[in-house]
This record gives sequence, C-alpha cells and structure tokens, in this order.
Amino acid sequence: MAITLPAGMKITGDILPAYEDILTPEALALVDKLHRAFEPRRQQLLAARVERARRLDAGERPDFLAETKSIREGDWKVAPIPPALHCRRVEITGPVEAKMVINAFNSGADSYMTDFEDSNSPNWHNQVQGQVNLKAAIRRTLTHEANGKQYKLNDKIATLQVRPRGWHLDEKHVTIDGQRVSGGIFDFALFLFHNAKEQLARGAGPYFYLPKMESHLEARLWNDVFVMAQNEIGLPQGTIKATVLIETILAAFEMEEILYELREHSAGLNAGRWDYIFSCIKKFKTDKDFCLADRAKVTMTAPFMRAYALLLLKTCHKRGAPAIGGMSALIPIKNDPEKNAVAMQGIISDKRRDAEDGYDGGWVAHPGLVEPAMKEFVTVLGDKPNQFEKQRPDVNVTAADLLNFQPETPITEAGLRMNINVGIHYLGAWLDGNGCVPIHNLMEDAATAEISRSQVWQWIRSPKGVLDDGRKVTAELVRALIPEELAKVKASVGGSQAYDRAAVIFEQMSTSEQFAEFLTLPLYEEI
Repeated sequence: MAITLPAGMKITGDILPAYEDILTPEALALVDKLHRAFEPRRQQLLAARVERARRLDAGERPDFLAETKSIREGDWKVAPIPPALHCRRVEITGPVEAKMVINAFNSGADSYMTDFEDSNSPNWHNQVQGQVNLKAAIRRTLTHEANGKQYKLNDKIATLQVRPRGWHLDEKHVTIDGQRVSGGIFDFALFLFHNAKEQLARGAGPYFYLPKMESHLEARLWNDVFVMAQNEIGLPQGTIKATVLIETILAAFEMEEILYELREHSAGLNAGRWDYIFSCIKKFKTDKDFCLADRAKVTMTAPFMRAYALLLLKTCHKRGAPAIGGMSALIPIKNDPEKNAVAMQGIISDKRRDAEDGYDGGWVAHPGLVEPAMKEFVTVLGDKPNQFEKQRPDVNVTAADLLNFQPETPITEAGLRMNINVGIHYLGAWLDGNGCVPIHNLMEDAATAEISRSQVWQWIRSPKGVLDDGRKVTAELVRALIPEELAKVKASVGGSQAYDRAAVIFEQMSTSEQFAEFLTLPLYEEI
C-alpha cells in the first residue's frame, strides 16, 4: 500500500493495511527528525565502544571516572517519580505478540515491560505489528483468538513500560538518505507519537526501559532524544520516564552518572543480570586470568554479581530513584511436580533476597510467577509501595569488588553441552521469528544465548577453560558435540531448517578467531 514518506526516507518492508495506522506521515516525520539530529552522535558512541573494547583487550581495567567525581559526590536527586511508577514490586516482561501482551497486562503484576528488544525477534512484522498491538492495548481494544479461546484485557491491568532496541541495533527496513535508522529511535518515536497523550489521559504516561548502555554519554543521548521528542509532539519536559538496565560491566562503573544524565526523565535502574554476565565475558574475553564456571553456577550470590546488585540498590535510593531487581529465568514446570517445586523455590529465594536487600521490585518472565514473587515483596514491604528509604550506608563497593570474577570452576561437559544446546535452540527459534523461548524449563532470550556462545568462545581460548575431568575445551571438541546437541534440539522441537542453520551459525560464532560483538547483528541480516 502507498504511504507518504518524508523526503529521503525509504521503507522496504511490506506495508500491510494495519500498518498504515502506525506508519503515518506525522509519526514518520518524528523518526526522520530524530534520525537527522542524533544519528551522527549514535555512530560516534558506537565507535567509542569499539575503541574502549580495544583498550580492554590490551589489558586496561575499568574504574570509576575521575572526571565525574563531582557528580558522584554531589547532592542531587532525580525528578519526582510519577504515581503510576511508585509501586513496581513485580514487573513482568515479554515480547509484543498479541496473546503475550494481553496475558502480561492481565497477570496481576504491578508493571509490564513490553519488549521490542531481547525477547523479540526483530523482523519487520514483529516490530510494526507490535506497535499495532500496543496502540490497541492502551485503548483497551486489543483482543486475540487462538485455538478457540478468546483473549481480552481485564479492567485492571499492569502499568506499561516499553523497551526499544539498544543503540547498536539498526532498523534495516527504513533508511534516510540511504542510511539505516536506529532501531531504538524507530521503536521509541512510533510508540511515543501514537500513545503518549492517550497514556497521560488514562493516568499513566510514556514510560520506557533503556537497554545495553555502556556509558553516561549514551544516557545523555537518550535524554536529548527525549527533550526533542517532547518538544515535537507538545509534551511538558520530564513527561517521559525511563528506567535504565544496567546490563554491561562498563555501565556499572557509571550508574550515578547515568542517573544524573537522565535525572529529569529517570525512573531508576534495573539489574539486568544475564546481559551483565555476557558483558563481563565479552569485555574480558582475552584476559588469561578471567574464566567463569558453568553458567548455572554464576548466580546473584557470586562476588561480582553481589557487588553489582548492592551498588545499584544503594545508588538508586541515594538519588531518590527506584531500584528494580533482575530476571530469574525459571518458569513453572507443569508436568513434573518435583521439578516445579525446585523451580518455585528458586524464584522465591531470588525475590526474597532482592526484597530483603532493599529492592523496590523484581522481574518475572511468566504470569504463573507473579503471585509467588509478589508474596515475597509484600512480606517485606507490607503495604508500602517501595523501599526508597532503605539507603544501605553499610554498602561500600570498590572497583575490585566489581571485578572479582568468581566462580571459575567447575566447567563440566554437561555445562558445555548445555551452552551448545541452548545456543542452537534459541538461534533457531529467533530465525523462525520467536525471540522468547522456554528451553529446559528456563525462559531464554537473546541475553542467555549470548552467554552460551561467548562462554564457549572464551573457554576455547582461556588456559583455564578446562573441564572438571581434565580435558581442555577446544574448537574440535565443540565441533564434535554440535551435531549431537543439534539432534537433541530437533527431536524436541521438530525439524525446522532454521535449526540446521542455527547450528552452523553457533559453530562459526563460538570457534572463529574474531569475536562477534552481538550475535543478533549478523543474525539480523538473515531475517
């Protein structure tokens, strides 16, 4: 179908009839304006990431920034948090598919982070249909029918927050003067344009989650995008609120600065644990002294994870901002009561620790986990919406604490096989258009797939990458195990050719000499 585009803009994705309500001239004009204003800075910041990675590969160690010491020592707070974001004891997350949107809104969670990023395979249909779904959901008109069952929204639904794509991701179907637009700006601008005023009229507002940042300068870019966008569509400054996922090791050293840059628009920080582990592996992948144990052994009680979680909590509450705990990947296991009991206890322990530490809420990946997670927070908080008053003066985290990477052992054949299996399974599902996949009773998204392939890559190269039976992890061993794990995956899911392709990609990415920055970047060119 024909739509009117700003000068210089081209859209190569199919324009289905439903998309015309999203890809309007006025909404695309906002995308165009933000792209032209900020794309040069985005590219500069991405280049700065590459340069910083080069220095880390050469042996540099991150530390708190000397040039921003005055911010860390200054007396300031973020702007007041709007009432709709005061109570976030349980937040549920998931992709923008209609059934999942409805189930998440209806789950009983305080807040729902709908995801255009890690739990969503960013093919053109998913991105634009997701906008269609959210626009309808906000206006309470979204319905869905599947297998004879009708899904519709309850009268009481969770507060919506939206996660656009990170700065590193493009939207390849939209170009301006031949240059791809930022996936994050595309997602953000379309959602804001169509829904901000409607959300305000309904007692909430345009609230976002911002992923994958590595510095306060990247937060400053988002803040400047917010300022321009609010001016363009006639919103008072500070209307937009955003929670930043601290899911890179470099951002952990700049938490206060990130809050400061977004202080008029901040809704706090979240401990994005899975991407954080991946970031640590990625940033120290060539360090001969760095090597993490099996993924299952790297929990929130590991020294570097504990330091990160407590520093985030203290930082947020010091600045009047919400501190939200990360995701436990466990999900209900319907056909095995014993395994389900173990999974439920894992969820309960995770949320209890967050609540007792002082966190204001935490994430779950499945509606069946909202009630047990909520119980743990209510036990600690009572009828209080949050724990902003819990300041944690006892917490004093140093750079050495953040870099205390334990445990290093065990690395097992079972752990190696699990990484290969999860990597192939997730990549195959992603190629088929599904970015949120239950695998071995865990809800996996791009972050856990990233851990899987990056651990294998690093174990091959690290002198510490030795199995507990004494065998060195090698490219040859990995190549030998891949066909066996591929067969297991295909037996469990059926025979989509995407899984054969996924196995090839996993082998290439885990055994190649060059480490790919994100697995989603080369994958995106295939969908």
